[in-house]
Amino acid sequence: MPMILFKNLKLVDSDFKGQQPKMAFVVNNGIIQWIGSQNKVPKEYKIKKSVDLKNKLVFPSFIECHTHSVFAGSRAEEFELRNQGISYLEIAQKGGGILSTMRATRQAPANELLRLTQERVDNFLKQGVSTLEIKSGYALDLKNEVKMLEILKKIKGPQIISTFLGAHARPPEFSDNADYLQYLSTQVLPVIKKKNLSKRVDIFIENKFFEKPESLVYLQSAIDQGFEITIHANQLSLSAGAELALELAAKSADHVIHLDDFLIHQFAKSNTVAVLLPTADLYMKCAYPPARKLIDAGALVALATDYNPGSSPSQDLSLVGLLARLEMKMTLPEVFKAYTYNAARALGLENREGSLEVGKNANFICTNAELNDFFYSAGRMPEHSLFIRGREIKS
Repeated sequence: MPMILFKNLKLVDSDFKGQQPKMAFVVNNGIIQWIGSQNKVPKEYKIKKSVDLKNKLVFPSFIECHTHSVFAGSRAEEFELRNQGISYLEIAQKGGGILSTMRATRQAPANELLRLTQERVDNFLKQGVSTLEIKSGYALDLKNEVKMLEILKKIKGPQIISTFLGAHARPPEFSDNADYLQYLSTQVLPVIKKKNLSKRVDIFIENKFFEKPESLVYLQSAIDQGFEITIHANQLSLSAGAELALELAAKSADHVIHLDDFLIHQFAKSNTVAVLLPTADLYMKCAYPPARKLIDAGALVALATDYNPGSSPSQDLSLVGLLARLEMKMTLPEVFKAYTYNAARALGLENREGSLEVGKNANFICTNAELNDFFYSAGRMPEHSLFIRGREIKS
């Protein structure tokens, strides 16, 4: 790919509170080599192509750091049951919830699962997402978890970060959580590692699912095998998931609705990102996470859709940001930071993603809209162009 000069652009500041006009940057092989005033481009750069962005606004593209986008089946009926007063845990204990999706995903042919997943990924791409995390965890056995992760290798468009979530729920083949986690540790994780299907391990820590003592053993095994970890934590109760994430220096703790003041201050002293998922809270009729307290204390906060067939069947980034502003009292600059740099931190990608700096990937959004037009109207992302590694993506 030739060295490209992108010029005549308004570059949004790293804090998303201002913009610099008449800026330019040089991209070589997808990496930003130089940023500055378009009148001061160093002469030593051998520019092969120049792209005039016509005074449009430019800022880092979005990073969607928590989704469950690879699955088959529907849980629309469960939505109606929850609206009638049946709880998420009651549905799960009767074989619904995650286990319902497990049955459909195990039965789905790989080519059909690939088609469904690619359609969902394309929808994220249209919203300006250049990097997308997708978890397994809707198969819960070796054969089909591998099937899910191998499908993610075939997805086109954004960069896909795969996460192994075999510890999403206990499948019916096992009667004991500790036995199942031991199976994952000794039989599944080594295969995931050998096949290079994922570098990340997640677990759902919650009462009636996986609890702290057994989860600690499993996660320590994952760390010992070379995996990074993240945790579904404190979604339905003060369940010790967040506490464990902090103890183990996990990349992120996700959901974290139930936090006391002590945990909030522990987040502020750590590098563990609190990933907040307000569309899941909307669908589940939960309280919203204490975003304002976390940010004011100095914690790292990211946002994501938690897209999945049960508790958050929405891919709408605009709705996520709108809920963050309305229900969690986040400012617009904080929402942008949560969906760019802090989301990159949650995935361990901050050295090459999440901001427009020399040495990082040239992943950016270019638009005639203003920042105030984003995360304002649910279901509508302002018109824009998405560039991934300096190449415009046609969606």
